[in-house]
Amino acid sequence: MSKFLIAGLGNTGNEYANTRHNIGFDVVQAFIQKHGGAFRLERLAYVAEVKWKGKIFVCICPTTFMNLSGRAFKYWIDKEKIQLQHTLTVVDDLSLPLDKLRLRAGGSAAGHNGLKDIQETLGTDQYPKLRFGIGNSYPKGMQVDFVLGKWQEDEREVVQLKIQTCVNVIENFSTIGIDKTMTEVNKLSIK
Repeated sequence: MSKFLIAGLGNTGNEYANTRHNIGFDVVQAFIQKHGGAFRLERLAYVAEVKWKGKIFVCICPTTFMNLSGRAFKYWIDKEKIQLQHTLTVVDDLSLPLDKLRLRAGGSAAGHNGLKDIQETLGTDQYPKLRFGIGNSYPKGMQVDFVLGKWQEDEREVVQLKIQTCVNVIENFSTIGIDKTMTEVNKLSIK
């Protein structure tokens, strides 16, 4: 049975729930709910295991806070003996508009502190990432408030559609592979 690690990045605590920065948690939670799994608190993360189409998905939401995500990521790929190319890390991305997703097999952290920490911990940036565009409509100097802010009422419908699309991306990533999935998802405009 093929095994995958799905890592949703975010911050733990009620004050961060449903914020732009926690979209990785929200996507992983939607995947778990669709497939009848449940999180349990384990070492460095909330963890759920899902079996689907002959595959095992170890899903984590690190409890280390966003900027220290590398420890949890490394611990779980080592513990579960998962190949790096069978991991998918879901994060928010300021440089993408709200209607976009970007799937890549590798590449830089692009200023994202959670990805930077994973990259530093692993010693490579060559691991798959699914970036969830959150837009950048904030006044100068207000980036932190924007990222840690809740979704606006007029954004919520698009966000829910994108979360469901991300669940499909995770499934396709594991069944048809990253190249075909990238071709499908990277051209989408979700409105």
